[in-house]
Amino acid sequence: MGLPVVDFHCVLASCKVSSGTPATDPIGWAAATVILCCSPEGRKPREAPSMSTSNTCTFTGDRGHQLSARLERPDGPIRGSALFAHCFTCSKDLRVERQLTQALAEQGYAVLSFDFAGLGRSGGDFADSSFSADVADLRAAARYLSETVAAPALLVGHSLGGAAVISAAPDLPSVRAVATIGAPADTAHVLGLLDGDLDAVRRVGSAPVTIGGRTFTVGRSFLDDLEQGNPRDRIAEFDGATMILHAPLDALVGIENAELLYRAARHPKSFVSLDDADHLLTKEADAHYTATVIAAWAERYLPVTPEGIPGAEILGGGVSGAGGEGYNVAGATARNGGGFVTRLESRGFVLAADEPSESGGTETGPTPYDYLAMALASCTAMTMRVYADRKGWQIGELDAHVQHDRIHASDCRECEHSNGRIDRLHRTLELPEDLSDDQRDALVRIADRCPVHLTLEGQIEVHTTLRSPGSI
Repeated sequence: MGLPVVDFHCVLASCKVSSGTPATDPIGWAAATVILCCSPEGRKPREAPSMSTSNTCTFTGDRGHQLSARLERPDGPIRGSALFAHCFTCSKDLRVERQLTQALAEQGYAVLSFDFAGLGRSGGDFADSSFSADVADLRAAARYLSETVAAPALLVGHSLGGAAVISAAPDLPSVRAVATIGAPADTAHVLGLLDGDLDAVRRVGSAPVTIGGRTFTVGRSFLDDLEQGNPRDRIAEFDGATMILHAPLDALVGIENAELLYRAARHPKSFVSLDDADHLLTKEADAHYTATVIAAWAERYLPVTPEGIPGAEILGGGVSGAGGEGYNVAGATARNGGGFVTRLESRGFVLAADEPSESGGTETGPTPYDYLAMALASCTAMTMRVYADRKGWQIGELDAHVQHDRIHASDCRECEHSNGRIDRLHRTLELPEDLSDDQRDALVRIADRCPVHLTLEGQIEVHTTLRSPGSI
């Protein structure tokens, strides 16, 4: 069976088409195969992507090491969350990896990238690392992403990172799509790239080797693990969508690896030739093109933002409760996996709470007091609207702004308390200019009667109980 023709808005006149002959098809697939090798210049113009913001963070890896990570978030609505694995001996801070994650974020994905143990800014010793340990850290990263933003629906891996995401994907139920870039079909392929005395590594237990001009100390377990890893078996177990991107002229990981992975993968699966790109995608245009193609392809398989629900961007893997059974479950649940970032669930919606960077947070969500201010502001606006509708008033937008602060009681003339510090919620109402004075006065009075206002000024008791994790 030949490869499917995948059209990523490429202009046919700008594409190179392989007829399947040996001279023009280095992959050597069936003669009926047609491959579109689209260059960045061959794409149709798309809407301008949104900008993205970046925050650094840390999480605990599978072996207890603190792993340095970066979370890229789009400034606009979030299509879904993605986890990115960098190439062998690289780091999340390498220019090409930053370009890939930023480009994905600009296409609407919240992307978590991190340094594997012993590399970049992460803890641990590279000499103690192994391919299996890296895969386990990918699963730990997926848990962290689930707790802070949303369970990853897309995995993207570059080079050996591609083999790692293939190996991790079958164990992550939330993952619907996997994309690899220049990935080896056999992890033992990496052994051929190591320049050093591998026999000494096996005999002594560890020894320095060189790859890509950089020297690292590797251990015996690292070599043994590479010899046993088989991404082809794992990709055959994954029942989601797979995209294999590879450059025909890749000098480090040959194009034949793409053929082996493609044949082992289940449908739906796609192959995209990266034309004249090199293994590390050192040209910025190649990195951006690769990310754009992945984003366009993955959109078909990832959760879609519900339409017609203002503010229902996919912040936590989708809005499962809007109009569904989840909306009947009242209350709130908060889950914190480390740091200030906290996952919030209420009525099927998933949100995030955080703190400002000056307080040690990463600014990935409003603060708890912001949510308190939102509760009063939203309740006020709803209450005024219900009152106006009952009166039959045809009025426009009703805005309520709430700010929280703490002040000394002696500085508050209108407050009942005179000692110590007090919490103050300052509410400002914006009402349509064409209202009469009587209507304005009535809306101000009814704003003070909103249920959240009455709760905050009433007698509040908080009762705390303890239960075992997972119990009902």
